[in-house]
Amino acid sequence: MINNAEMLAFVLYLLIVIAIGVYFYFKGRTGDGGDKMYFLGGRQMNGWVAALSAGASDMSAWVLMGLPGSIYAYGMGQVWISVGLFIGTLCAWIFVAPGLRRFSILADDSITIPQYLTRRFKSQSKTLQIISAIIFIVAYCIYAASSIVACGNLFNTVFGMDTRTAMIGATVIILVYTFFGGFNAVCWTDFIQGMLMLLALMTVPIVVVIIMGQADFTPLAQVVTDENYYNVLSSGKVDWKSISDILSGLGWGLGYMGMPHILVRFMSIRSEKEMKKSRVIGTCWTAIILVMASVVALVAHEYLGTYLDVADRSLVFIVLVRKIFPVFIAGVLLSAILAASMSTADSQLLASSSAFASDVYKPVFRKNASNKEMLWAGRIVVMIISLIALLIAMSPNCAGIMALVECAWAAFGAAFGPTILLSLHWKRLTYKGAVVGIVTGFVVDAVWYVFLSSSTNLYEIIPGFICSLIAAVVVSKLDKEPSSDIIEMFDRAKQPVEK
Repeated sequence: MINNAEMLAFVLYLLIVIAIGVYFYFKGRTGDGGDKMYFLGGRQMNGWVAALSAGASDMSAWVLMGLPGSIYAYGMGQVWISVGLFIGTLCAWIFVAPGLRRFSILADDSITIPQYLTRRFKSQSKTLQIISAIIFIVAYCIYAASSIVACGNLFNTVFGMDTRTAMIGATVIILVYTFFGGFNAVCWTDFIQGMLMLLALMTVPIVVVIIMGQADFTPLAQVVTDENYYNVLSSGKVDWKSISDILSGLGWGLGYMGMPHILVRFMSIRSEKEMKKSRVIGTCWTAIILVMASVVALVAHEYLGTYLDVADRSLVFIVLVRKIFPVFIAGVLLSAILAASMSTADSQLLASSSAFASDVYKPVFRKNASNKEMLWAGRIVVMIISLIALLIAMSPNCAGIMALVECAWAAFGAAFGPTILLSLHWKRLTYKGAVVGIVTGFVVDAVWYVFLSSSTNLYEIIPGFICSLIAAVVVSKLDKEPSSDIIEMFDRAKQPVEK
């Protein structure tokens, strides 16, 4: 049964994000920023917007549904993903963000990751750009599908809406403001969505704890606590199950080094001063989000008891909100799930479309393409990827939110992570080393996922990342040394600049 107050809250939220997209569309028509403005915001993002946009584009619906649900059902042994993601966030802001911003500017003002990697070596070959763009499109179709699935599940649970209808509606809304507004619209909506996610995760557990502190409080169902529920070792002892879960959880942090839709946020920040501000804001926001998502699960364990079956564990946050808050406020807080899903999907669509337009369409098909033609090429790709992602999400064989995210996250981290790190911190890296490293990481990740992940219980990003790193180093060592002008650019990029 549809509740009008909850529906009103959702509609108001959706109108706001659509209005932002339309605003930046008309604003962009009066400027001359071209593809750089559409795909990178003209490198004019301030610290707050860049930081929260990077965080919100990363923290998809899993942080409000998947993570709390897993801890609620299985205990504290599931928190290692949060630990890995926080460490990865901190390392990315320290070891990747400043250097990537400087290097991308020095590398002929690159606006995409494949473009940066090619110009970093002053290469005329388009091999790396084309390979990277292909990986982008394949992985982002899978990644975006997870966000569409989350939107469908949310509307089905809250309003009883047909899941497929909800998925189609969510896809259309994401398309509207990404299609029209570009990078600015995506970043500003991500900023709003990031604040909404923070509000929801800060408010819910605090209110639940207050309620549980009342003398007449009783759980909704019997509370059953397994002896290992509060043990960070998933099996309760030091065995391969616990070790592999810890390694796999920490391995999630490696993904940050190669996640294109997060890396471009670093490139878009307008100054070194704003970069330092973004680093503090971004890491603090991520830490609070991850900690409070875990706290939500723990208070739900005491408040709900066994109210939810294991199969329904992803509904923990939704049930808590609807049980304790007035209807309209519940609708506002539940919009955070929609925000988490949409903020990730829009970023992915823009990153993949910019990679295709700048790295495939113009260099391969239309070398003399105008800025306007580039923008339309990118927008058409946004539509195509959205449709493919929607088909994946609506497929009866769809593996679900967390499985889709795991697959795409590992592919990006294993393929691009080692090469990005080496390109910023090792002057001996060569173009051939970068190409081989990217291909090796992607292939090993895929092979491990298909043939070895279930038998080893080890997340495929770890072997993929290691093999990619080794391949890039070995091939670079066997290759001739970079030219003096490449070394000079590397040394310049290591020096901080005022702007």
